[in-house]
Amino acid sequence: MPTPSRRRRATYVLLLGVGLLLSGCDPYSDDSDSADDGPLTLGFVNGGDSQFHTCLQRSVEINAKNNFARLVTANSRQDAATELRNIEDMITREVDAIILQTVDTDALKRGIEKARSADIPVFLTSVSTDPSDILGAVVVDLEAAGRLDGRWIADDAAGRDVQVGVIAGAPGAASDLLTDGFTKALPAHAEVVAEEHGMFDADQAGEIAATMALAHPGLDYAFVANEQMAFAAREAFDAAGADQVRIVTVNGTDEALAALKDGRFSATVSNSAGNTGELAVRNTIALLRDRKAEKIDRTPIRLITKDNADTAPLYCPADY
Repeated sequence: MPTPSRRRRATYVLLLGVGLLLSGCDPYSDDSDSADDGPLTLGFVNGGDSQFHTCLQRSVEINAKNNFARLVTANSRQDAATELRNIEDMITREVDAIILQTVDTDALKRGIEKARSADIPVFLTSVSTDPSDILGAVVVDLEAAGRLDGRWIADDAAGRDVQVGVIAGAPGAASDLLTDGFTKALPAHAEVVAEEHGMFDADQAGEIAATMALAHPGLDYAFVANEQMAFAAREAFDAAGADQVRIVTVNGTDEALAALKDGRFSATVSNSAGNTGELAVRNTIALLRDRKAEKIDRTPIRLITKDNADTAPLYCPADY
């Protein structure tokens, strides 16, 4: 009997195959004879090396190939200056559009200005900005994702006075939105006693968790901005004798679903990097060719616990 993960994966592959069959060779073909229907060259500037970033890039790569687009990639490794240099390089390469997973909202503004001055449109993943400045975006409602975890704690605490620790990601972009949504959703009787940036790095997250456990022996919950860091935090809490700390996190990977089932995590929020990458490529191509697509699209999110883990969407299918 197939596992739940395999059933979800098989469904994804079936739907992808049906979509390609129904649309023929070009998923965006129509009856018009446009000089712009030749192969496009897309630039993808990734923001880091976390599991989210890795899966996002894999998704962009496979969907570019499926849509007969050439792809040039770069990685900013959580550094705003590197992001700007990567955008300048894409301009030099004269790509038709830049798909950007930004590391910093301030750097984002400067990068968009550089690309616009070169007449190269920018399509954003995860976050958005003034729609008039960009080709489009696939937005993950990160504040809503954080709120889902915060509300889970509110329900679980059931009116008790509790202590909460926050292990954020990198300051300046996605992590700030996540943590803001989370902390605003906490009830008045939940006190945030510690907050540190783990930079989406498992080793740093483990060190932060160990320090939190020692400084706050009464810690009840920890919000961790992605599951890679959450696994390291779980090990550190347990090693420090703080196995009572309940971890809530974000992503919805297969590994995290297993951790929900065995109690290492209490909740996560599904946020499929595979879906985000697919929508980014599909909508970028459609908007470049003046075909129907949502200018600002959304990646679906959902709170996942032990009770509904078997129905969670795929995060990063191995079949990519």
